Amino acid sequence: MRRLARPKALSLMLCLVALLLVGVAAQQYRLFERAWFNVQGLWQPADARSIGLGDYRVEIEAQQIPGLDADVSALTYDPVRKSLFTVTNKNAELIELSLEGQILRRVALVGFGDPEAVEFISADTYVLTDERRQRLIKIHLEDDTRFLDAADAEQMTLGVHMSSNKGFEGLAYDSVGKRLFVAKERDPMLIYEVQGFPHYNPEKSYAVHVVNNPKRDAGMFVRDLSSLQYDERTGHLLALSDESRLVLELDVDGRPLSTLSLTKGQQGLRATVPQAEGIAMDDDGSLYLVSEPNLFYVFKKPAL
Repeated sequence: MRRLARPKALSLMLCLVALLLVGVAAQQYRLFERAWFNVQGLWQPADARSIGLGDYRVEIEAQQIPGLDADVSALTYDPVRKSLFTVTNKNAELIELSLEGQILRRVALVGFGDPEAVEFISADTYVLTDERRQRLIKIHLEDDTRFLDAADAEQMTLGVHMSSNKGFEGLAYDSVGKRLFVAKERDPMLIYEVQGFPHYNPEKSYAVHVVNNPKRDAGMFVRDLSSLQYDERTGHLLALSDESRLVLELDVDGRPLSTLSLTKGQQGLRATVPQAEGIAMDDDGSLYLVSEPNLFYVFKKPAL
């Protein structure tokens, strides 16, 4: 009997250890909160103000960006040029793309360190991030610009959580509230709201205010942040997570409203998006996404 008891006790112990490891992994990847959000959606009516990310379906999937071998990072939509911009951090470049994912032009970036994000601010004006140095750099881009030098640009350093090697990965801009949202990837995962940069009114004194919303950040059931998109029509923020394979919609109070899954079999995807790095939304609500090293995606809502 004692010989039989030992294997049973060992098996029970191994099962408990396995359950513990599964629980730790689920907590680490925020699976409990994500599951609870999905369960709530079964009986709660959809918020009428929601963008409704769950209704989106992929139209262009994993299309390689021709002529681009470097890793793309971030994405922004330019409503004036009706095009997209992304950046590469190896052989740093600012790259303009058509809405079909074709390269329109390439602009060399000099002295930008490790560019990880780009955001449209106004006509010909953008902000780029230098991830490691935590710099925000304002640039001015003309149709004939062939290179940009950071030394000639307005810039600021936030200098928060400098000990972490997980820096600024995403930007989004609220043109009405003059707020620049800055996403810190992880350790800790945060979204800062920066007011006063870039400086848009030379008649006023230069004053920068940086705040964050701990309640909102704690409620995001994703493991990291890769990119942000602000929707001017609803005031909602879209947060892209590579590790969670998810796009999360947050309302003005930071409450999660809807999700778009980037895993195989969801949203019409034939394969999981390998490493999502940037998201953008155009005037019609179409979503554009880039994934390392050079893949392009488009998601749209089916016509009613």
